Amino acid sequence: MNMTPREIVAELDKYIIGQDEAKKAVAVALRNRYRRSLLSESDREEITPKNIIMKGPTGVGKTEIARRLAKLVKAPFLKVEATKYTEVGYVGRDVESMIRDLVEVSIRLVKEETFKEVSEKATAAAVEKIVNILYKKKDEIPEGIAKEQLRSEILSHNLDGVQVEIEVVDAPKSMEIVPGSGAEINIGSIFGDMFPKKTKKRKVTIKEALAILTNEEADRLIDMDAVQAEALRRAENEGIIFIDEIDKIAGKGGGSGPDVSREGVQRDILPIVEGCSVTTKYGNVRTDFILFFGSGAFQVAKVQDLIPELQGRFPVMVELDSLTKEDFVRILTEPQNAITGQYSKLLGVDNVKLEFTEDGIREIAEIAYDLNVTAEDIGARRLQGVMELLLEDVSYDVGEEKTVVIDKQFVDDNLAKETKNFNIKKYIL
Repeated sequence: MNMTPREIVAELDKYIIGQDEAKKAVAVALRNRYRRSLLSESDREEITPKNIIMKGPTGVGKTEIARRLAKLVKAPFLKVEATKYTEVGYVGRDVESMIRDLVEVSIRLVKEETFKEVSEKATAAAVEKIVNILYKKKDEIPEGIAKEQLRSEILSHNLDGVQVEIEVVDAPKSMEIVPGSGAEINIGSIFGDMFPKKTKKRKVTIKEALAILTNEEADRLIDMDAVQAEALRRAENEGIIFIDEIDKIAGKGGGSGPDVSREGVQRDILPIVEGCSVTTKYGNVRTDFILFFGSGAFQVAKVQDLIPELQGRFPVMVELDSLTKEDFVRILTEPQNAITGQYSKLLGVDNVKLEFTEDGIREIAEIAYDLNVTAEDIGARRLQGVMELLLEDVSYDVGEEKTVVIDKQFVDDNLAKETKNFNIKKYIL
């Protein structure tokens, strides 16, 4: 994707308010990937991603920036919680599981793209199968209807509710050889090429049959070896891993107790970020060129509390700002996925039209901001709770077409109890 850093930031601006420094840093990191892709193979091997630590309170856009960035370039993206590796009695997957999970994301991504390429041919084959099934049972179709007309009726979804009996592949389940290893064995596939695949009969609607058979036909048309090879390449060269709550594993020093556990997790993560080879069921994956984001509030621990080796692997550190009242106003109105627009669309399904006035928006923003100050600061997530409470009665009392004006008076009337609570909290020490 050939976008300049300014163009990348402009795209992020459509969904995320403020945080210009963080947007600039990730835009440069993404552009450097593009620059690296144009170099010779020998030069590419020498250039590794400049991993980024995002420091800032919850709900200010850290995850959203990374997620939108990955979506922008259609890159495999995975978010993991660093704290899961410190859980008491944790016996699940080790830290290498994040790479295996990233590969699974990449496989799905490439398979979806490939499916779109073969979907027309797969759909045509599926329709033909359904037509043949219907023609074997003439009582299920109108008399004298031609096959071509029947195909047209199926594709037009005029026969979606008609029941048909189809044969589907009865795929055996895979078993993990060693829990947490990522290595799986499919008993049924060991001799799969020697014997016909097992099938079973299912009675479904034509709508369901079309989806099931289209997927089966697509699986036959898709070259999974090519999909896996491309997915591994993308995971290695374009993958993005977002390690959240990395501040919760910050801790140094000798002795025993939780600090040792946290430092141990850091040392386990270190080779993944430094660059190593991880075994997956699709093949080995190098982690040298995966872009890592570390994220945390760092309110108790500091970035400097991470072990020096890990700090060195995150050379770029950006600090995200807490949200102001003005930020809340902008979040409610400017992004393409603004929460006010989301509720307007949802309630529009029940013929309820929402009209937000400027003073109404400002009152919502002020209440959300004040709740963050007097209670727990959860950033923009506070708006979700405020809006849900504000529109609770409107969402409940539906059934007739109406217009609801969300002005300052409406907000005050419907959030009176909430505003009273935070006004009292101002005087409680």
